[in-house]
Amino acid sequence: MVKILLIEDNSDMRENIAEILDLSDYKVITAENGKIGVELAKKEVPDLIICDIMMPELDGFGVLRVLAKLPYTASIPFIFLTAKTEKEDFRKGMTLGADDYITKPFDDIELLDVIETRLRKHKMFKKDYTPNLEGLNEFIDEARGINQLNRLSEERSLRKFKKKEIIFYEGNLPHGLYFINSGKVKTYKTNTDGKEYITGLYKEGDFIGYMSLLEEMVYNESAMALEESEICTIPKQDFFNLLSSNRDVANRFIKMISNNLMEIEERLLKLAYNSVRKRVAESLIYLKKKFEEEGQETFEMSISREDLANIVGTSPESVIRTLSDFKEEGLIEIKASKIKLLEVDKLKNMRN
Repeated sequence: MVKILLIEDNSDMRENIAEILDLSDYKVITAENGKIGVELAKKEVPDLIICDIMMPELDGFGVLRVLAKLPYTASIPFIFLTAKTEKEDFRKGMTLGADDYITKPFDDIELLDVIETRLRKHKMFKKDYTPNLEGLNEFIDEARGINQLNRLSEERSLRKFKKKEIIFYEGNLPHGLYFINSGKVKTYKTNTDGKEYITGLYKEGDFIGYMSLLEEMVYNESAMALEESEICTIPKQDFFNLLSSNRDVANRFIKMISNNLMEIEERLLKLAYNSVRKRVAESLIYLKKKFEEEGQETFEMSISREDLANIVGTSPESVIRTLSDFKEEGLIEIKASKIKLLEVDKLKNMRN
């Protein structure tokens, strides 16, 4: 049952709305002021919040401001209930992240229509999309429908990249967001001596290039196809429209950025303190984590020794020697450029 938190200081109004929602098969939790409402939101984590603006203790703007800072309440659809119709109040509420307004007086149908619309739109952005071009189109098209963006993604293009072909160069200005429809991609940095260090590995369903796009700065890394790949380019303005028009979309990218930064930090620490043997084991597990396909019993993939060395942060010769050791110990199997992991647990234990 959908759970709705109603924050309203007027007892008659609160009871009337609660009765309407109860008769419509919603589970209703009520609060008589903003302070109590915040505590209930933290405890109950409702599916939707309806909140009056003018209240004692903590007004509606304060409630939204507090809940927007908490990761588990920030994406809850938030509807303001108010008798105030000045443009300044609407603007302030939308700036803080409100999803909709209901202006008093209102009828039952208007209230229920707004609630159902907001729940349906929130559900669209929570559901999983197929990690391919069709799923991307579905995701963006629903965002376009929700926010009535007239020209969203009209110029999306799909381009094929050959193995080792550059997708974007370090130092260039970004003009769009890249979505991997198929294939595998690496991002890497190059030092003054021409030495590469691989900063990330990506596969079908991943986005790349969004950090520089968000910072509106040149790319701080390059991207290259590890195998024949299909890449979809989303124009820069369409990407910003997605972020600015819906909190759920923005939250997705914030989470992706957070996860990427944590992963990079962890890898850099291990690169600084671990032995080559541990780093090779770590890199093989990293490849498995990034590229293992669902239902694959034993992970294996083709990767050049140079690319693997650029992940490990050492010379190709050192990687080749370590891989030979792992093969003799029965941890992996090697056939040309293909590496098969035979003893995953032992490799994991080794990196620890």
